[in-house]
Amino acid sequence: MANKEISEIKRIFTTRLDTLDHILSVGEQHFPDMDAIMQERLAEDMYPFGAQIAFVCNQPLGFAQWCAGQPIENLSKEVDSLATARLYIAQSREQVGAIAADDSKLEEIKRIGLGPGRHCELPARQYLNDFLMPNLYFHISIAYAILRKLGAPIGKLDFMTYLAPHVVVEEA
Repeated sequence: MANKEISEIKRIFTTRLDTLDHILSVGEQHFPDMDAIMQERLAEDMYPFGAQIAFVCNQPLGFAQWCAGQPIENLSKEVDSLATARLYIAQSREQVGAIAADDSKLEEIKRIGLGPGRHCELPARQYLNDFLMPNLYFHISIAYAILRKLGAPIGKLDFMTYLAPHVVVEEA
């Protein structure tokens, strides 16, 4: 199949966006005002919860834009409501679903901006493995940790919801 790798990338992005959505749902059930949670931070020098959501969404969204030959436009990190967070997740899912590139796209070189006057150029597979995926997991983890720090009843199973279809429960 010519798109085996791209299909797998799309699956990973979609299921991790589902995980983020699930984490938001747990928070929503536990906290009466999720909009107030958007400004919570794990540490003072880290971005707040709402920005973490934007950063999670920017990874698959940027990949989808790059695959389509479009300029990468990051979502605003000023996420101040649950409605905006859910909109970002939905937009990212939609863009990932629309990826039409074939696996040959992964042979290309990707230039990554790293702040003013800094960049690197990586083969697309390395861009995925060494840049996008670590960023995706980092920001999902920070969002999870912020909710956990605030007392949301979430655990590892909430973080790894994408494994649920594969879980086998043995009788005692």
